[in-house]
Amino acid sequence: MAASREGARLARALRQKLSIHQSAPLCARGFASTRAAQNGTVKADNIADIESTSSFSTPQPDKAVIQAFEESQKQGHTERRLPGNRYQYHPPKYNRGPLHPVQAPPSSDPTARDFVPGPFSFPRLKHTYDSTIAPDLMTLTYNHTPPGTTPSESQKGVLRQWDGSSPYHKNRPSRGPRGGGSSRLGILERDIAWHNIPEIEAVTINSYAPLAADNKEYLHVARAVVQAISGQFPDVTTVKHNVIHWGVRKGSKAGAKTTLRGGAAYDFVDKLVTLVLPKIKDWPGIKASSGDNAGNIAFGMKPAWMAYFPEIEFNYDVSIMETWFLSYEPIGKTDPLVI
Repeated sequence: MAASREGARLARALRQKLSIHQSAPLCARGFASTRAAQNGTVKADNIADIESTSSFSTPQPDKAVIQAFEESQKQGHTERRLPGNRYQYHPPKYNRGPLHPVQAPPSSDPTARDFVPGPFSFPRLKHTYDSTIAPDLMTLTYNHTPPGTTPSESQKGVLRQWDGSSPYHKNRPSRGPRGGGSSRLGILERDIAWHNIPEIEAVTINSYAPLAADNKEYLHVARAVVQAISGQFPDVTTVKHNVIHWGVRKGSKAGAKTTLRGGAAYDFVDKLVTLVLPKIKDWPGIKASSGDNAGNIAFGMKPAWMAYFPEIEFNYDVSIMETWFLSYEPIGKTDPLVI
């Protein structure tokens, strides 16, 4: 009897579970709109703010409205526009001193007149200098000074001070020593350290064409050659003194000059040492007396040697040979290159 009652109880429980699953809908998801429609709780004030018509049915504005809008926009744009001196900046052409209100921007500013973009590559000679030449120069020029050593003083003389007898003596630089050239103070030599190792700072290329005073074609050729081998537009040089025997007049234009700095100077020296000088069979070298004891070295180039530059070799056949040589005939008598 107990077993039959237990079986009947299990059968009723199973029948109730089956009836619950069959009465549930296939989709148990409920939607708010369905429940609202069934319950009738939607109120008219909830949709009162919604426009009954679409914006596409709105009529287009007439010409008067469009013209009024455009005039208001033009007037507002004119009022908001900055004056011309606020955004159209031109750097000054001349430097009028540090106290002038208008100062030229630094050379690193793209708006500067002397701005040079780059560097775009690292010169090979500069890399050799940093890795090999600079350590060797520092080792060769090392001067050991034991601690406590008294620095030596020059015996040529010292700079003299003004006696103050005049109010204009104030803030004047010191006077030189008495005597002739033997008493003049020499160039101050600084001890070579890691921060002041000698290096190439600038290369100046100078050409002299004496016939350019009478015929400007020689001057054009000289400027073209200097620009070709340097990559910069050269400046025209003028004669400073009269030389009657040579027919040179003061103030006449007879040459071109340009100065290379930074990577351009290293590239030019690399080209000169690697491509030009090895082709010269009778290259005499640079004299030991060519320097000025201040780090500057100058030497000349003959007219025939100028043809070994790659830029001139490329145009040698299409150019007039006499023009190239005539414009550079006296180049060996001057110092066209200063390092």
